[in-house]
Amino acid sequence: MLIFNKKVDLNKHLQSIRSQNSTVGFVPTMGALHDGHLSLLKESIQNNTTTVISIFVNPTQFNNPEDLEKYPRTLENDVKKIKTISDKVLVYAPSVEDIYEGNTKSQHYNFDGLENQMEGKFRPGHFDGVGTVVKRLFEIVQPNNAYFGEKDFQQLQIVKKLVEKERLTVKIIGCPIFREANGLAMSSRNERLSANERKEAAIIFKTITAAKKLFGTKSAKEVSDFVAKAFHNHPTFELEYFEIADEATLLTCKRKRKNKKYRAFIAVFVNKIRLIDTISLN
Repeated sequence: MLIFNKKVDLNKHLQSIRSQNSTVGFVPTMGALHDGHLSLLKESIQNNTTTVISIFVNPTQFNNPEDLEKYPRTLENDVKKIKTISDKVLVYAPSVEDIYEGNTKSQHYNFDGLENQMEGKFRPGHFDGVGTVVKRLFEIVQPNNAYFGEKDFQQLQIVKKLVEKERLTVKIIGCPIFREANGLAMSSRNERLSANERKEAAIIFKTITAAKKLFGTKSAKEVSDFVAKAFHNHPTFELEYFEIADEATLLTCKRKRKNKKYRAFIAVFVNKIRLIDTISLN
């Protein structure tokens, strides 16, 4: 397995192995890899000649300095996990300097309003940071295909919009959410939960699954009220938001309409640890 810390070295290697019929698959991550990340890796390996995975905790997408500081960094363990899948994956684990070259600032983007909903409301500047780092990584790796998990569905839509607006040639592929045995969506942040918190966090998936069932017969407001009540009665969990939104525009559903795809989005705090999840409603 080859591990690159500098983009110039990764570039040289990729140039040396590219050919007319070859394809490069790319899995961008912030490390602390779990089975969800590994599923993206498997998808890329299966469908591309070469696969690159990046491991980089991007400072510009954190609006909470404490969250950035405490975000798990487990490169050695991540490499071991990657090797269980394949020892031919190229790992790009750069420094902040290698990515940002002394100017650790976000570019401002207009994602046609996608950036103003949900995560954008509660994490100002977050999607500017995501757009900035993803564009830089795409410029460095120059992949044919890039793989993102649907747990971060809003991010997935943002990245697709980035590709459209910047006229990039990469194809964005969304992959299903991987869940723990109790339904909790796999996340690097889960590592910060205590055993009991991790067990109790089953309430998140349980609640949005119940919301999906209710959405068949109840209004969006009634479903939202049900979710708010479920978390109001649980002392350990603090509901930051629950939204039912149009999948394409991410605009809040005020009234259900035929031929529209809707999705539920949720963010919950557990002892200052922020967890998100999503589920398709139809």
